[in-house]
Parts: sequence; C-alpha cells; structure tokens
Amino acid sequence: MNRRAFLGSLAIGTAALAAPLRAAAQPAPDARSRRILAIAREQVERAGTALWRRDVAAIADFGVHSATPRFHIANLEAGTVRSLLVAHGSGSDPEHDGWLNAFSNLHDSWATSRGAYVSWEWYQGRFGTSMRLEGLEPSNDQAYARAIVMHAADYATPAHVARWGRLGRSNGCFAVGPEELQGALYQLSGGRLLFADRLGIGPDGADVAMPPQAAVDFETAIAQRRAALAEEDAEFGGEAESSLNAEMPR
Repeated sequence: MNRRAFLGSLAIGTAALAAPLRAAAQPAPDARSRRILAIAREQVERAGTALWRRDVAAIADFGVHSATPRFHIANLEAGTVRSLLVAHGSGSDPEHDGWLNAFSNLHDSWATSRGAYVSWEWYQGRFGTSMRLEGLEPSNDQAYARAIVMHAADYATPAHVARWGRLGRSNGCFAVGPEELQGALYQLSGGRLLFADRLGIGPDGADVAMPPQAAVDFETAIAQRRAALAEEDAEFGGEAESSLNAEMPR
C-alpha cells in the first residue's frame, strides 16, 4: 500500500478515537491557549496540502525550560489546548540544563530540528509504539532519514522532573511520558501537523526570557561521535552499534 493510501485508511480508522468530544458550552480559552491556538491555525494554513487532517495540531515550544509542559496539543475545532512535557535532543542542550541552545538538521547531531512536520504511521520500535514524522522544511527535511519520531520515554515524566529538576534528553526525537503517548498518538496521527520552534510562551501567555545559551559546534560534536563509533567498531570487529541515530535515553 502506498503512503497516501495508508494515511487515508489510518485517518479513517482512527477518526472515532481522535474526534473531539463536544460539550454544550466551552469556556473561553486563557491567554496562553489563545496564543497557541493562533500559532496552530497559522502553521496549519502554511503547511497547506501537506496535511491530511487539520482539526488538531501540536505546537512544541522549545523556548521554555524542559520542566515546563511545552508540547501543546491544540484542538482547533473545540478551541482547547492540552499541554504535556516533551524532551529535546541532547545535541541541542550539551550542558544538560534543561534549556535548548540550538537546533540542527544534521545527521548524528542528536539535536532537535525546528519547523513543521506531518505525522505518519505508527510502528513498533525500541521504545514500543512510536509515530514516524516527515519534516516539511529545509530546517527539518532530514527528520525521516535521521529517524526523528515521537515515542515514549521514562525520562520525559513529572517524576523525572521532581527528581532532577529537568527532563532527560533524546537524540532529537519528541519524547513524551509513557502515560501520555497513546492519547497523543490518537489525536495527532494520520497526517496532522507538529510544529517545533523556540516560541517562549509562559503559563500566563506572556513571553518567557530564556537565559543566554552558548553556541553549539555541531560539526565538531558530530566528528567526535563518529570517531568514537569508529573506534568502538574497530575494537569489536564491526559489531558495534551501526547507527548513531539510534534513539538512546540520556
């Protein structure tokens, strides 16, 4: 089955599960929700025909600290927003202080990529059920080749924040808590938008001031990772992990 046919059947098969529950009356959204909904509508329009469904979109705000729920699932029909924790890539945060320093689209950068994505199919991988993503812009068009997906991780939970004051880091994937993954996949799968940027929207809807962040030398970091893999490969006679893109908890 080709990709277009598969996504069409997936959208139909999950429509009942993904459909928003309608209440007789909805409270007016708060200031943060209004900003997120406006960004979601703008980015859905910008993505155009690359999307199969335009009712729900995710906005990942990497301009706030990782201890803050910053993965916003915007229901554009109901006018509501649900916010989850989400991890960023270790390459984007080499100090591991919970703030994203920089984005990258480079292979083996272990970094988060900025831009619009469209959701693809679910699959069973190292972290269980996961969802493939396709980057729609030059800033993230290597996402599929880099195996950038949405998956569950124990390091993306409130318990991890309570212990460490921040989330763990992915290799660039959108990692959320295991208890949140299934609901998020039902709402976002089947050709919907995921948009990632450094927006900096605080809980009250006001802008968040990010502390100064050091620049990241991705080229040097990539060269060091590849050299370490080559050394390990030589030591184990070619039986070391073959891909630096394999998602690892950090």
